[in-house]
Parts: sequence; C-alpha cells; structure tokens
Amino acid sequence: MTKPLPLFPASIVGSIPRPLVVRELIEKPQWDVADTATMDAAIRFVVAMQERAGLDVVNDGEWRRRSYIGVIAELAHGFTLETNPADGRPWTVVTEKLTPKPAGFIAGEAAFVKKVATVATKITLPAPALLGERLWDAERSKKAYPRRDDFVQACVAPLRAEIALLQGMGVDIVQIDDPHLCLFVDPDVRRRYDDPDRAADFAVEMINETAAGFSGIKFAVHLCRRAGARVRGEKHHAGTYGPILAQLNRLKVQHLTMEFTAAGADDLESLGRLREDFEIGLGVVDVTPGAPEAAPIIASRVERALSRLDKGRITLNPDCGFAPGSAAKVDTDEVYLKLKAEADAARLLRAKYA
Repeated sequence: MTKPLPLFPASIVGSIPRPLVVRELIEKPQWDVADTATMDAAIRFVVAMQERAGLDVVNDGEWRRRSYIGVIAELAHGFTLETNPADGRPWTVVTEKLTPKPAGFIAGEAAFVKKVATVATKITLPAPALLGERLWDAERSKKAYPRRDDFVQACVAPLRAEIALLQGMGVDIVQIDDPHLCLFVDPDVRRRYDDPDRAADFAVEMINETAAGFSGIKFAVHLCRRAGARVRGEKHHAGTYGPILAQLNRLKVQHLTMEFTAAGADDLESLGRLREDFEIGLGVVDVTPGAPEAAPIIASRVERALSRLDKGRITLNPDCGFAPGSAAKVDTDEVYLKLKAEADAARLLRAKYA
C-alpha cells in the first residue's frame, strides 16, 4: 500500500488516449526487445503525465491492451478476432470453450505501473457480465456456449487468476468495470429483458464471485451509461441510479466509481441511499471532447454531493475513461488539462473542508 490518500483524492477511471506510436505497437502480433522498450517508455510517460497533473491515484492508461474488453483473450483461449457486421469494428467473439492461458498479463501491467508510479495505483478489469454482453453471439458462440450466462460464468476463473497474482503486489485499487450493469437504469433497456432485475442481480453475483476471498485488495466497481459514448457519438443511456440501488448495495466491494456529470447521473437522492461503507468515486469531470472544465466548477459538483455524502468518503475522478476503443482519437493535451483541473479542484476542497 502506498502512503495514505489525502482528503478528496484525485483519481482516474481508466483509458487515456493512445498516441500513434502506441496504437501501432498494440496492433503488432509479436514484439521484439525494441518494441517492449518503446511501450515501457510510453507507460512511463502516461504515468508521469498523470502525476504532473496532480493526481493522487494513477494507472497506465490501459495502453498495453489491444482492446479493453478483448483483454480477456490474453487470459484464455477460445476467442477469434473478427469484424463486427453491425458496425465494421474489430470484434473479439467467443467461439470455443475457454481454456486458460498462463496468468500474468494484467498482473504484468500492474507490476510495471507500480514500479514507475510515485503515488497510489489502480488496475482495471472488465466485469464478467460485460464480457458476456459484448463478446458472446447467439450464432457464433452457440457451439461453445449456447447460453450467454454460461460464458459469463466461465470468464470468472481467468479474471480471478489475475487477481490472485495482484495480491501482495501493492496495487491500491482493483477496479472491475461494469457499464452493462448501469444500463439497467434506462427504461428502454429494461424493456428489452423479460426480467431486468434478475439480469442485474446476475451481473452483481458475477462481480461478487470474481472478488470473493481475496485479502489485502481494495475492490472498486465502475458504473456508467457508456459515458465514453460521448467520444464516439453513441447513445447515452438516461435514468437515475434508483432502479439498480438494490443491486448496488449487494456489491461486495469497498468503492463505487460513478458518473456524476451526465443528465440523470447527478442523482443526489440515490447517493444518499447507498451503503454507508462505500467509498464513492464521483465522476465530476466531463470526458466529452471539447467540453471545457475548470477547477471551481468541478469543486462545486463535489459540494453538491456533500449534502448526502461525508467528505471522507469522496474521491474525485472523470465520469469515464477518456478513450473508449483502442483507436479513439482524443486530444491528449485536453485530457491533461482536465486532470489538472480535477487535481486543482481537490486542493480547493481540502483548503475549505480539511
């Protein structure tokens, strides 16, 4: 564990835009020694950028991953890389029963960022239900997993194998990302399910099973209605957290990382009904490209939440990753300025409330 975090720590959610050199590297099927050295240097830079901005918790920008969701294919055999007929994007899809690869891909990411960072660190994992939503296809996957839920359950073991390697490594937060769970805030999404509450319950059960039994690790769950869709022009799902409060309160984790800038996400009533032992990562920085952010505005968003949350429970963070999809083109300097404004807001709050 790093030194204790200050009041109102400034953190990151996940992805940071990749420069061209990184995008070229992650598309190479095999790396030589020079490639590895280049990527290591790039990770040192993105960590240094976050620390220079003033963050108290940093990560590696998820720069080593060809695909955030598809990182599961680094942990298990059984996937093929195809082109999604719906949108023409690269698509990792399960086509065979999962069999384990040697564990250590995500743990290796964590070990490196822990080595180069001077502040607290976070590593991210996709939630099992999210993997089922994105990587299972009724036609392509039916030979291996006729039922989506069976594939979801099969994803738990390779994720747990990575977490087992993280124990004792000193990573401060292991964050499980499940925007799929948060989509059940949207009435339109709920109508697509025969039993939306049962589907949300199952997502929670799989997160709890993934995190069960590990000691010395602080687990977080990241929830958003695909705030990153604002980078790619996709639908942003509406609705307050109310419809999934029962499920959120059954999560056996210590920290929730939540949107707070989007319409419906600034839901004070629901915040006040979350379990009091949860730390709350407030998404008080808008990741929308071109949306300016200033420290006083960010601080004012946190102060709204103080009407329902004790100051000692609050962490500041963006409302999502800045670069959904490995090819997302987002200005890195803009990201740096937003993170800097976040850290400045945290200092304003400490000066006022410490």
